[in-house]
Amino acid sequence: MPMAEPADRRVSPYTGWTRAHWAELADGLLLTARRHASPSHARVSFPGAPGGYGQDVDALEGFARTFLAAGFRVAGENGRDPLNLMEWYAEGLARGTDPNAPDRWVRLDEHDQARVEAASIALVLHLTRSWLWDRLTPLVREQVVDYLAPAIGAAYPPINWVWFQIIVEQFLSSVGGPFQREDIEAGLALSDGFARENGWYADGSERAYDHYTGWALHFYPLMWTEMAAGDPDADARRPVYLRRLERYLHDAVHLVGADGSPLIQGRSLTYRFAAAAQFWLGARSGLATPAPGLLRRAASGIARHFVDRGAPDEEGLLTLGWHGPWRPIAQSYSGPGSPYWAAKGLFGLALPADHPVWTAVEEPLPVEVGDYHLVVSSPGWLVSGTRADGIVRVTNHGTDHSHPGSHLTDSPLYARFGYSTATSPVLAGEHAVRPFDQSVVILDEHGEPSHRTGFETLTLDRLPSGTLIGASGWHAHWVTSDRDDPDHGYGRPGTARLGPWIHVVSAVRGPWEVRLIHLTGDAYGVLRVGGWPLPAPAPAGDTTDIATNGTGYSQIIGGTGLEEGGVASLHDSSPLASWTLVPWCATSTPARPGTWYDVAVFLGGRAPDRPPVVTRDDRGPRAVTWPDGTIDDLTAQITTRTT
Repeated sequence: MPMAEPADRRVSPYTGWTRAHWAELADGLLLTARRHASPSHARVSFPGAPGGYGQDVDALEGFARTFLAAGFRVAGENGRDPLNLMEWYAEGLARGTDPNAPDRWVRLDEHDQARVEAASIALVLHLTRSWLWDRLTPLVREQVVDYLAPAIGAAYPPINWVWFQIIVEQFLSSVGGPFQREDIEAGLALSDGFARENGWYADGSERAYDHYTGWALHFYPLMWTEMAAGDPDADARRPVYLRRLERYLHDAVHLVGADGSPLIQGRSLTYRFAAAAQFWLGARSGLATPAPGLLRRAASGIARHFVDRGAPDEEGLLTLGWHGPWRPIAQSYSGPGSPYWAAKGLFGLALPADHPVWTAVEEPLPVEVGDYHLVVSSPGWLVSGTRADGIVRVTNHGTDHSHPGSHLTDSPLYARFGYSTATSPVLAGEHAVRPFDQSVVILDEHGEPSHRTGFETLTLDRLPSGTLIGASGWHAHWVTSDRDDPDHGYGRPGTARLGPWIHVVSAVRGPWEVRLIHLTGDAYGVLRVGGWPLPAPAPAGDTTDIATNGTGYSQIIGGTGLEEGGVASLHDSSPLASWTLVPWCATSTPARPGTWYDVAVFLGGRAPDRPPVVTRDDRGPRAVTWPDGTIDDLTAQITTRTT
């Protein structure tokens, strides 16, 4: 959906986008949604195969999630409603909450997903109170309260969902409806347990780090403090939430590529530019840093990344996919209305045109300023950004959506060794559930790769040279699972068969990672190492030893003992391109316990001039000499714990 609004390079030298572009994006989505609405406006049923929860839930999502966009659009207009949005949605609100209407909404006590959508409805009613709630008839207000009331006393999953209950009950309280203070207090106490170091949140008790950290776990606490302003508990918590958000955003701006791509990692990727919500939240909250111009640069870059690549599509629709439609990106809860949680990214429109986030001149992203190496301790990530190609890479030694010691299959969304703004993990085909890209595996006698979920994080550090060091160890395992359905993006349980212990040390500098691998225990099978999964328009040639798509390059260079290798071409395995090229290397015979193996892994915007060189002696790797001439002593890094 091309933008009609001309670029403004004076105030937005990096993206050209202003508030007018965001309004155009929102208006296009909202007007398109009307074409798919029921006559009463209660249901918005977008085209496409039904989601896993059925058409009734799909239609409710279509209403509630576009209602988010409408609410943000009107809240920042100082009373103006250029598309008559509030009247249009008021009709749907009246019908959807009417228990006797044939096209009423699924209730909160009929399907759990309605509890999610209820929070969006409650939030918009709060933000637009004078334009919508205050103008509803007493009957409709009563219907809305009755519709939301089943949230009271209900059991919500102990993840980001607790905030849906808090938001709904806080709204009910604000309009004189029923609520239970104990529910809010219990949810707040539970959410306190999600907090981690340096402003990060985990989505529950597991090592679950993804975009929900920003668009949910930071977003709702601060919105709740606005809704509950004057409540001593809310007022006391707000400074805590603000400090966490400010610290988190300093990491978050380092996770956006120069082309605007957010990190392609974690579930619900089809929400796309919802990833911008965290930056608007920082602006709305009045944080001193990051600066308003940088926050808008990050948010507008993310939205423009998708708009320029086909989302929304030519018909103005957000389909299940990343850029264009790609159904395998869906989780079990995803339906044709689900992508409209992207409306979270339109949150900036709730800020008026004279807000500093709109008037400040855009500032460059960190990856546009220079190369950087950053340890992000909570998710266990080593982050490398390179200015020359604008790519941000994450080497993962801390996230698997599980607990240390578990023996699940690896989720490609969480447990791979690497994620970036230029590559997608393999999400479809046999290698989505059989680790290949960005992996270190042992192949059993049947050629089945092992899994690493349940690993222990051993080291996360930055050397004086700037080189990053991370390490993890795990009991290699194979899992026989009776589940082959699309799940929520997590690893799958089953009967586990254990193999050797594997310890991996990563040294990261610029576009390179040197991956040091050590096995403990009985010899079991071939050791195979997979590299970055590069999107490409065509398969790789038979003789190539480096993957390229013309603008990006992925390479893996095996050290002593890793004689086998090549580039695998996987068809329709990720949302980025028709083909995914994965370089790999492997031992030709069963791996030797007690031996250190080394591999150089590359992802960059141009072919490397030369690789890093690992110096060894009879005890294993001793040092690495990087292409820029830096030499790092690895002696202290290869001391491995064994079990």
